[in-house]
Amino acid sequence: MGAGAEELTAVVREIRERVRARYSDHTALGDVPLPDLLPLLHARDAAEGKVAAIGSVNPRGPGLLNSLIQRVKRLVARSLDWHVREQIEFNRAAMECIQATLEALNETSRALTTVAGLASDRIREAQADFESRLSAIDQSASDLRADSGQLRAEVRDALQQFGDIRTHWTAWRRGQETRITNNEITFLKSLAESHSSFQHRVTTLEAGLRDTVRTQHSDFTRALANSTLDIQKRLWDDLDKVRAEFEAVIHRELRVVRQRMEASGAGTLPQAGPQPGSSGAPNIDWLRFADRFRGAEENVRRRQQQYVTRLEGRRSVLDLGCGRGELLAALRDAGIPAHGVDANEEFVRLCHSRGLDATHADIFEYLAASAPDVDAIAATHVVEHLPPAAVPKLIGLIAARLAPRGLLIIETPNPESLASFALHFFADPTHTHPLPPPLLAFYLEEAGFGGMEVLRLNPLVTEAPEAAELPAAFRERFFGSLDYAIIAHKL
Repeated sequence: MGAGAEELTAVVREIRERVRARYSDHTALGDVPLPDLLPLLHARDAAEGKVAAIGSVNPRGPGLLNSLIQRVKRLVARSLDWHVREQIEFNRAAMECIQATLEALNETSRALTTVAGLASDRIREAQADFESRLSAIDQSASDLRADSGQLRAEVRDALQQFGDIRTHWTAWRRGQETRITNNEITFLKSLAESHSSFQHRVTTLEAGLRDTVRTQHSDFTRALANSTLDIQKRLWDDLDKVRAEFEAVIHRELRVVRQRMEASGAGTLPQAGPQPGSSGAPNIDWLRFADRFRGAEENVRRRQQQYVTRLEGRRSVLDLGCGRGELLAALRDAGIPAHGVDANEEFVRLCHSRGLDATHADIFEYLAASAPDVDAIAATHVVEHLPPAAVPKLIGLIAARLAPRGLLIIETPNPESLASFALHFFADPTHTHPLPPPLLAFYLEEAGFGGMEVLRLNPLVTEAPEAAELPAAFRERFFGSLDYAIIAHKL
């Protein structure tokens, strides 16, 4: 029995030494190293530095050229800000993801540390309990000798329990390492997919940008071609317009020359001098003057057509100041007998060349010498050439030569229209005095005329369309008709 007790004591001592040698200072837990996150932190800081550097330019030394280069770089960086904005946002989101991963790993490390502490405490408690039991075994060696079988069973149970704890810890550590590895793989896979998606998006944007630039270039080329064609078309239109104007001028000049040759009868061009009866009239070509300032004969004849309607049925019409014979020609076409008087011999010869009845004479002398049986008298644009005192005299002579109920037509510029002075009145150097409608009507009443009708002729808007922008009432009051006519009957 003594040899067995000593042998049991030696076995217990050996077990104690082995346990103390293996688990002294909890080195078993120290064999499980925690992951080192410092390299990942350094990589995160470096990546954040790169993200912060996007959009900035590298520094250069002082100097005008370097300053200019820096300004250009900053301008380029600002112009590309829209292009790299999504890249910057993606990089920041990736850094936030890495930061969240680091925090999760830190939490995992702290959890592992806590678990390791708990395991160490349990091991320490188990060791203390085991040591207390060994002490109890030492103190009660005799009891252990008696109950060696039971003690061995308890030791085996304790060793089995400790082995289960170690096995559980090893399995938990492997599972945790597997989860960390899977998380790393998932993160790297997500990062790779994000990078691939970003590259695809960049490629798509680049293709779209190239298509846009190509489309804009095509539109610009097409617009340039259209603009060139439009400029060429306008140039040819302007050239055609200038050619037409030159042809019209040449046509008018040739027509005046032809009229003068017809009027001369001898094929020579007489020199036009002052109009007889008009003292101080300039020595100019009055045919050319009439064509320039009176207007084309066709236009004048069309405007005087209204008088032809009023003169229908008259047995004789006298046209005072017949000029080129526009009214005489219109009356002849309507079958109305008419005779003209003009102080300009050249005009009278032109009327004769056209088969019109006209007399070269002063209108005052002609009226004084004619018989008082004229059925109608017309004087278009005559009275404004006379001195103020001669107008009532002319009206008196007309009243003396008209038959009873004879018709008188007087047309003259309208001084109530301010535009008449600006456009026509002072364009004729032989105009002496404008006659307002009330004054001319008063002269007619004094001479024994009644049933007067005032016609407003040639509205300003027909020659100056911009006058339509004026208020209607103001335009009619101050810028109305350029001419007017009074139609009266001898009482």
